[in-house]
Amino acid sequence: MPAQDRKRTVRALLDAVRAEGRRTLTAPEGKVLADAYGIAVPGEAVATDVDEAVACADRFGGPVVMKIVSPDIPHKTEAGGVVVGVRGAAEVRAAFHRIVGNARAHDATARVEGVQIQELLPPGLEVIVGAVTDPTFGKVVAFGLGGVLVEVLRDVTFRLAPVSGDEATSMLDSVRAAEVLRGVRGQAGVDRRALAAQIERVSHLVTDFPEIGEVDLNPVIATPEGAVAADVRVILAERQPPPRRRYTREEILTSMRRLMEPSSVAVIGASAEAGKIGNSVMRNLLDGGFAGEIHPVNPRAHDILGRKAYRSVTDVPGDVDVAVFAIPARAVPAALDEVGRRGIPNAVLIPSGFAETGEDALQDEIVAIAERHGVRVLGPNIYGYYATWQDLCATFCTPYDVKGGVALTSQSGGIGMAILGFARTTGTGVSAIVGLGNKSDLDEDDLLTWFGQDPHTDCVAMHLEDLKDGQAFVAAARETVPRKPVVVLKAGRTAAGARAAGSHTGALAGDDAVYDDVLRQAGVIRAPGLNDMLEYARALPVLPTPKGDNVVVITGAGGSGVLLSDAITDNGLSLMAIPPDLDAAFRRFIPPFGAAGNPVDITGGEPPSTYEATIRLGLEDPRVHALVLGYWHTVVTPPMAFAELTARVVAEFRERGVEKPVVASLAGDVEVEEACRYLYARGVVAYPYTTERPVEVLGAKYRWARAAGLLGGPS
Repeated sequence: MPAQDRKRTVRALLDAVRAEGRRTLTAPEGKVLADAYGIAVPGEAVATDVDEAVACADRFGGPVVMKIVSPDIPHKTEAGGVVVGVRGAAEVRAAFHRIVGNARAHDATARVEGVQIQELLPPGLEVIVGAVTDPTFGKVVAFGLGGVLVEVLRDVTFRLAPVSGDEATSMLDSVRAAEVLRGVRGQAGVDRRALAAQIERVSHLVTDFPEIGEVDLNPVIATPEGAVAADVRVILAERQPPPRRRYTREEILTSMRRLMEPSSVAVIGASAEAGKIGNSVMRNLLDGGFAGEIHPVNPRAHDILGRKAYRSVTDVPGDVDVAVFAIPARAVPAALDEVGRRGIPNAVLIPSGFAETGEDALQDEIVAIAERHGVRVLGPNIYGYYATWQDLCATFCTPYDVKGGVALTSQSGGIGMAILGFARTTGTGVSAIVGLGNKSDLDEDDLLTWFGQDPHTDCVAMHLEDLKDGQAFVAAARETVPRKPVVVLKAGRTAAGARAAGSHTGALAGDDAVYDDVLRQAGVIRAPGLNDMLEYARALPVLPTPKGDNVVVITGAGGSGVLLSDAITDNGLSLMAIPPDLDAAFRRFIPPFGAAGNPVDITGGEPPSTYEATIRLGLEDPRVHALVLGYWHTVVTPPMAFAELTARVVAEFRERGVEKPVVASLAGDVEVEEACRYLYARGVVAYPYTTERPVEVLGAKYRWARAAGLLGGPS
């Protein structure tokens, strides 16, 4: 059916359903949508009396499924309105009367439009294909194991709609039962192309008609010959969400450039009194060495910390890029209006006392004022922000000035301070640390758009509790990921599945399940915890990008080798099958009681020369793409001896243009901590007392490389 015709057909049907005051489509109406979009369904007809039912069943020439057709009975099975495997006139008549009788008993007022007579599909694998309207991401499609156990097994994956054919196919490989789809124990696999087509077509249906809230094809019977939806359930949304204010990429970059690279900052509520937020902000700006203009604003002061103070921001001379607010919440609207009338493009609202305390109206007021004047707002309820390459410390918290390539953001002030402490302890250089707080305006997609093109930023790490606009975030992530990694710590996993839903797909689409899959679809690396996020952000810029999947473990301790191998499997990495020639080369340096293969176990009593020779082999061979080193503290090879030789060999190969990711796990006494610091500073990501962490960060690097299209193979 041509695109215009199918849209016209569906539009007329949905308008008619709405006109009747209904939200749930009947099965025959669902078939109209399916036929319009090429969604494969069985042959079917609607019988309004028992004789017509017999005639319809006779036309199909085999066993049939009979279902009640009633706009008032959405759950047909629960009402006793479904009978499967009916054959012959006598059975059809009996089933017809039983179905209608059950419907009357279930709801005496229900309108009964007839009984659907449907071809009985041959046996196959039951799966579910569906779509739901997620409050964060909008339309998402789902695929998983279906049938009666769908909500028990919960083996389902999600993608942002619409999906391409390749994305639909990737969904088949993303469920735990992916092997079943390919065929197991001598059974043929399902028709993957037909199954992917069902997913793709549902995704286009819900994209074309946003008023469709939920779609269930459950079960879809998948066989080697095709994939056919035995039941189609469609529910319209109660209401359409109001349109969100969105800015173009150019508009975002224009305002963000003045926020992150300002030449002039005004501090509204600046104070000369120690202990006040306005004093801390002023001191941090001055002591941090910000080279631009700093204008304190305070109607009761003439001079603050050696700078002329102004009664109002409207009195400040020259262009001002940022106004930092350090005044009580109730005073913010009037001051923000002055900022807008003054033409200042950015307001950083440190004060609390807005939506986080139930003062939603006050927050709505400042949003309206900002929008009226074209002011972008960071906050409220934040600790401020750091832009280290500008020597800008616009915060009331402790300063931080170690410049580097990691941009860090947090929705929480407490998490922001944890980020700061981690950066200081580990010496992690940052390009920026930004608090987002209530996200009344500026949010993660604005920051990601900026950091994605910021030459000072090599990696972006974000703590978030929610996303205001999931689609805008995904768009910014897709733009950024090909150039640099994006790491996200999404809090609130336990809130999954809390909302009511009218379909199996809706019930399965818990918040966290959708976040997990859609973030992966966008190429984002999701961190399981705060320390993981920080370690990923610290490590990813240090590690070179791998050129292939072959990972080799070289260890001085067999036990560490086993644990490292387990971690490699757990993180989706591939232990290289060592070819005979490389195996023989390793064996020349391993004592008879050691073990080649992979892991390469050189044993703990070997001198530094054995570590060096085997590491050289791994770096020299182009078939090896990454090295995982396991060190065991011995007197023969002390920790710093291992660290120095490893760093020297890696540096030598990098000078020759051979760059491979090398991570290390060091087991031993406290001296291994210094050795790890030495290695990390020289481009070898090393951790003491853990075999899991070095492989986890290597796995994160691989996930990014695949998402960025820099490495072939499965994600």
